[in-house]
Amino acid sequence: MAYAPRVEAPVAEPIACVLAGGRARRLGGAKATALLAGRPLIAYPLDALRWAGLEAVVVAKPDSPLPEIDVPVWLEPEGPPHPAAGIAEALRRAAGRPVLAIACDMPLVPPGLLLHLAQRSAPVVVPSTEGRLHPLCARYEAAVLAPVDQAVLAGTPLHEVIEGLGADLIGDQALAAFGDPEVTLFNVNTRDDLARAEELLRAAG
Repeated sequence: MAYAPRVEAPVAEPIACVLAGGRARRLGGAKATALLAGRPLIAYPLDALRWAGLEAVVVAKPDSPLPEIDVPVWLEPEGPPHPAAGIAEALRRAAGRPVLAIACDMPLVPPGLLLHLAQRSAPVVVPSTEGRLHPLCARYEAAVLAPVDQAVLAGTPLHEVIEGLGADLIGDQALAAFGDPEVTLFNVNTRDDLARAEELLRAAG
């Protein structure tokens, strides 16, 4: 009996959501508008997504300060404070599409890594360095909205939810193809981090 060749289902292109709803208490001001080398911090992940050719939106709280940006802004509810609140809102608004989430405080993530995340298929695709998950630079399928929502309401750490969702982990060796993971996944939480990010940008040329 002859069989038709197997056709792989195409991976749905995610909508990329830059998360800008955090309170940034340790930074002493809004992360999205913090200046890094003279530009708002949020401009860097937005540029990377543009280079990767991915459709982008920003997810923020109604009172989140934002610089002038040229992408839509989706407002997340005030609700309980949780790092995954913006991811949950993005999944609700994405009309069944996957969501590629990236925190606005990750100025050094390269477009190639974002595109690689976008093209993988699993309930969650997340970088993992030395056993540490990076859930704020990850791809989420629409089907994980319920457990992410529950994590927000219960205050459950997002990494605990991801560990139970059959996540596809991108480990150190694969991440190294896009640069030093300690640089590419660097995030800014304090003024010292902001200064360090500027040093890393200069070193990258």
